[in-house]
Amino acid sequence: MFRSSVFAGALWLHAAVLAHAADKIGFREADLDMDGARPLHVAFWYPTRDQAVAVTIGENRAFYGIGAIRDAVVADRTRPLVVLSHGYGGNWRNMNWLAAKLVEQGYVVAAPDHPGTTTFNRDAKLAAALSERPRDLTRVIDAILADQALVGKVDESRIAAVGHSLGGWTVNALAGARFDIDRFRQDCRTNASPRACSLSAELGLDRPELESDLRDPRLGAFVSLDLGLARGFDPDDLARLRVPSLILAAGIDVGDMPARLESGYLAAHLPKATSAYVEIADAMHFSFMQTCKPGAAELIEAEAPGDGIVCRDGGLRGREEIHDEIASRVIEFLAKAIPAAP
Repeated sequence: MFRSSVFAGALWLHAAVLAHAADKIGFREADLDMDGARPLHVAFWYPTRDQAVAVTIGENRAFYGIGAIRDAVVADRTRPLVVLSHGYGGNWRNMNWLAAKLVEQGYVVAAPDHPGTTTFNRDAKLAAALSERPRDLTRVIDAILADQALVGKVDESRIAAVGHSLGGWTVNALAGARFDIDRFRQDCRTNASPRACSLSAELGLDRPELESDLRDPRLGAFVSLDLGLARGFDPDDLARLRVPSLILAAGIDVGDMPARLESGYLAAHLPKATSAYVEIADAMHFSFMQTCKPGAAELIEAEAPGDGIVCRDGGLRGREEIHDEIASRVIEFLAKAIPAAP
């Protein structure tokens, strides 16, 4: 339903860029429910006409950031919203690059650091409350709709979610996919997905609340980027989902998350009329994260042996080129599902 030619997508993208050429990228951070049991740190990106000087956002010794105006004045027109969900052990910076590209198309974007499974908070108790991850996104949506000072006015009928890795699981659950604990346990006995199964205790994958209905009825579309834990979703439940979806998978397996057993599982069971599946042949699992600086792999490897893999991609293309393809496919999909200019 959402497939079209590359040429048509390129024409649309060119027109959209021209339409929003006058907008710059605004950025701010905020903390939600700091006195509660699960406080959230959230990053926000949004279109702005502010003429202040842009600074580099989300950069460190290993990864490049983006240019944006901190605490910029929000735009005065109603915008669609995209919420982002990072992977296991990640943070809002991981999809900073995609947020910038979405803002250039007229979307506002928000990404929480999921407590317990973020770089900055690995609390075991919070990590084991996996069912709270989709609710984190619901809380972010609630906060944005309640306070226009954050990103401006958002159209409640045009909300989407994009998630990478464990974030992909999160946005599927937000769309209404239900987890089946017994099914996942039985699947692990066949060792179909070793990495996912090895996280069972840490993520509390035997907790009954995980089988709750975690959907947010305001969600109009979702994008899953090389997700994990897919095989725990009930296939009959996936078949009943009517929220438009785009499933992107990495074609090169890093050794513990083959596309055919994770993203491919979703593609096999989601309704064909409202879902699209694309495997990016030269992408690896971490290709969906921000671009690495020269020497970053060695730097990361020296500090955390084995983690230098986050800077590896497959094939001949660099990560920026892979990002261009990912962004083009996501933007084309969202333009039909929750258009920036209805």
